[in-house]
Amino acid sequence: MLYELVAVVRTTSLNEIKDIAKSAGMTVLQNGGVVRGYTYWEKLMLPTRRRAHMVYHTHGQYFIMRFDSNSPTQHLIQRTLRLDPRMISFSVVKMGTTLKDIAEVKGKTWDLDLGA
Repeated sequence: MLYELVAVVRTTSLNEIKDIAKSAGMTVLQNGGVVRGYTYWEKLMLPTRRRAHMVYHTHGQYFIMRFDSNSPTQHLIQRTLRLDPRMISFSVVKMGTTLKDIAEVKGKTWDLDLGA
């Protein structure tokens, strides 16, 4: 199944954001999934002020990760991100289950050098 993770990270360095994205990607790879790509947006204002880990946030760094995996792996990623104090919020959306469903899904990638 193809999933899309949309994550909002507190305003930190780009290296910390890459570390979170790399960690989520390695979880997918270690459990037999495939990471299709990352897209980094930028620091954006949140739609509403959010409280996460006892701190209020008005801005966040956004990134998207598209990946193929099974449902238990997707739940493991959610559990890991929920406990990370650098996260403001995230959402995992199921894009489709068959090749016909996901054939038209487009996106560009963000080089994280996952092999290192």
